[in-house]
Amino acid sequence: MHVLIVEDDGGTRRFLEKGLKEAGFAVDAVATGEDGLHMAIHTLYDLIILDVMLPGPDGYEVLAALRNRRIETPVLFLTAKDRKSDIVHGLELGADDYLIKPFSFAELLARIRAVARRGQATSPDQEIVIGDLVLDRLKREVHRDGKKIELTAKEFQLLEYMMRNPGYVLTRTMILEQVWGYNFDTQSNIIDVHINRLRAKVDKGFGKKMLRTIRGMGYVIETAA
Repeated sequence: MHVLIVEDDGGTRRFLEKGLKEAGFAVDAVATGEDGLHMAIHTLYDLIILDVMLPGPDGYEVLAALRNRRIETPVLFLTAKDRKSDIVHGLELGADDYLIKPFSFAELLARIRAVARRGQATSPDQEIVIGDLVLDRLKREVHRDGKKIELTAKEFQLLEYMMRNPGYVLTRTMILEQVWGYNFDTQSNIIDVHINRLRAKVDKGFGKKMLRTIRGMGYVIETAA
């Protein structure tokens, strides 16, 4: 794996770079948000380890800029900001995981490998089709009844996961593990927020509703007639 580290603390940056190289990763490391954004735009990485508090654009701004450019490289936030609102904000921007400082290097490696497994587990099929809803993985586009639907990176991931499991009730824990890959507080409303946004985009203005909430159990996507 080719990993980019964006971390302004010199000691932490050198520690991460040394440890990841010894673990067999190819590593680039920079100290500012500006340099991190430039590297991420112009180099293909398998993972970006991104601090939040950075000189120049901060980690949130860097991630938002990448997702706006449709750069879907997995991002693992590494930060001392441990408030639930900070974590939710990072995940909503499209982060794949969130590790709080101080951390163990063994846990970091486990998180990195989990992100890698999720990337390898997806089907190579370009299109997933359920009724009149079509998701194109390569083009990163979604259409329903021929109309293009604009989704954020995380909404796209969530819809893809649901469309790979049509008719199955997906629990909050399953969604958190498969879409966010993060052992997050299941009482958070982050899933409800994303499901509601998906409903507004995928179901509103169309005939049969595809996204359903099964009270006390989870969520399911059904074939539209």
